[in-house]
Amino acid sequence: MVNFNFRWVAVALLTIVTMHVSATVRPAVKDTALVKMYRDSLAYYKAQLDSARTLNSAYTAFDKYKLFTSSTFYNDVVQQKLGLDGATKDSVNQEIDNALMNIYLRHPELVKVSETELEEAGAVKQAITEPIENKETIVEKVADKAVDAVAAPEPEVVVKKPNFWTFKGDYNLQFLQNYFSGNWHKGGESNYSMLGAAVMEANYNNKSKVKWDNKLEMKIGFMTSRSDSLHEFKTTEDLMRLTSMLGLQATKKWYYTLQVIAETQFSKGYKSNDMMVYSDFFSPFKLSVSLGMTYNVEWLNKKLTGTINLSPAAYNYRYVGRIDLAPRFGLEEGHHSLHDFGSSLTADLTWQIAENIKWKSRLYGFTSYKRAEIEWENTLSFQFNKYISTNLFVYPRFDDASSVKDSNTGYWQLMEYFSLGFNYSF
Repeated sequence: MVNFNFRWVAVALLTIVTMHVSATVRPAVKDTALVKMYRDSLAYYKAQLDSARTLNSAYTAFDKYKLFTSSTFYNDVVQQKLGLDGATKDSVNQEIDNALMNIYLRHPELVKVSETELEEAGAVKQAITEPIENKETIVEKVADKAVDAVAAPEPEVVVKKPNFWTFKGDYNLQFLQNYFSGNWHKGGESNYSMLGAAVMEANYNNKSKVKWDNKLEMKIGFMTSRSDSLHEFKTTEDLMRLTSMLGLQATKKWYYTLQVIAETQFSKGYKSNDMMVYSDFFSPFKLSVSLGMTYNVEWLNKKLTGTINLSPAAYNYRYVGRIDLAPRFGLEEGHHSLHDFGSSLTADLTWQIAENIKWKSRLYGFTSYKRAEIEWENTLSFQFNKYISTNLFVYPRFDDASSVKDSNTGYWQLMEYFSLGFNYSF
């Protein structure tokens, strides 16, 4: 058993005081022989304390931690010295209390913490001396519930074929009404007119090499006037035309093209107070087959779009069912058919001039190098809203094969109308 005495306590106390003073003041200390001897003494007594702690298990019961922790004001030290009923301590703890009391009285500036503050911060957990054993409760193992194996459904593979077809349509129903009183100073004749038009397109484009455009145009217009006593209605516009163009891509904008145009009308055509039929269904019927190249137009920031077809090799067939109308359409008298070979030009363009103004133009020209035929259709549309629009249609035409020649304009012909009505597009 190691015997602890006051000398050891004094050494420890001196160590604490030195540590505090050096931490607060930190004066410059010269490493003299006296200081070196002092350090060696501290190291010697520290080794003895470590040996005593190892050899004597009872040392753990001493309040030795009070000497080596931060300077703290302990309540039991003061109570032991000043109280009347303080518990008696052993000689070692009494020496420790004396050392601490000496610090409280002589150097109170070194005491930074009180025992009350330590308790508020939290008590020190007691060391665990005996192992903690966990008692396990053994229960009977429950067999796992059998789960029926369910085969996962095979994933459904859906393969969507690309749709290279696009469809669109444009429908118009226009009305026009004029009224003149009987005594109107400039004269005139009251009349009513109606025009219906439908344009349907079905286009194929595989985004690679093949392109096939199909457009069906149908127009029929009627008018009535008081001066015509023979006809209740007369046609003002009569057209049925199919344009089909099959293209094989040559470059980004050019296609090798085979174009077919078939055209006729719906009903008979009359003039006022005249019973003669001037045109009829399949009188005439025109068929044009041409081989050439087509250029895709995307101009003016794609506001002007369409196609231009140049065909150096073209076949033009014309048929007239009414034999008496053959000369009016360039056929020899008594013949129903006319065959021509030559070259053709077709331009089909759309210009979106403004948000509500659109211009559509179709130019067709054919020449057999003996005769020529030119048609230029122009439609200027003003769209007031989604359903209301007005159209201005101008259609000059030239055909020197016709037997009808005007004394002023020659073979040039002109049709024009202005209408207001309903419009629907998809």
